[in-house]
Amino acid sequence: SMQCFPSLVLALSSLLGALALLQLSLYLRVPSRYGKHEERLCRPRGRLPARCAWFVQELPSFLVPALLLALRSPPRLEPLGCRLLCCLFCWHYFYRTFIYPFFTRGRPFPLQLLFFGTLFCIYNGFLQGYYLIYCAEYPSDWCTDIRFTSGLLLFLLGMGINIHSDLLLRQLRKPGEVTYKIPQGGLFTYVSGANYFGEIVEWFGFAIATWSLPAFAFAFFTLCCIGPRAYHHHRYYLKTFTDYPKSRKALIPFVF
Repeated sequence: SMQCFPSLVLALSSLLGALALLQLSLYLRVPSRYGKHEERLCRPRGRLPARCAWFVQELPSFLVPALLLALRSPPRLEPLGCRLLCCLFCWHYFYRTFIYPFFTRGRPFPLQLLFFGTLFCIYNGFLQGYYLIYCAEYPSDWCTDIRFTSGLLLFLLGMGINIHSDLLLRQLRKPGEVTYKIPQGGLFTYVSGANYFGEIVEWFGFAIATWSLPAFAFAFFTLCCIGPRAYHHHRYYLKTFTDYPKSRKALIPFVF
């Protein structure tokens, strides 16, 4: 059976933080080239349909923690707080793997980005799962701790915003359409990146509920990865649509 190595958790979490800063430096000024930011003259070779790509990319984040849990002998069932935290992580990726891809109407996804995205999901799935299943130690009453309860509420709020925003984005297109339109309704009334805002809130909620270095490193990575993308989406909408609401912010309502 595996053992907990705190030095491994520290090293992997630190590397995740460094990767977050690398993402920020690479994509703060120039967006990653997929979806609406794809080069128009780019040939469609080396791509997978969006549904298949999202399924392949997100699957390790669900499977790796599940496998780590299955490999633990005896299985870790206590304390309840630890079990719930692991379930929250897997719940998010169950949705992203088995539900979201089959409704998305995005464009074909570049294989290069898919490869790196899949690697990240393996890496982060291992880090979060390994910490929670083999290393985390919580008191028996962690479920009533203010950090757990407030973090759980933030997680659920963020996931709700994320799923609702994805639904609104899907409704913008009819089957087979690839044109982009102005998102309307929900939190899109206030920000261009409502779906990204929801996911960032979700993972910071998870970090507070978990109160661990790996979870905070992941929340920071999420902010550095999709925060700039929300900013570039905002700029794209402003340039593309003359009637785009000028009162909308890029990511954070009433602020940015």
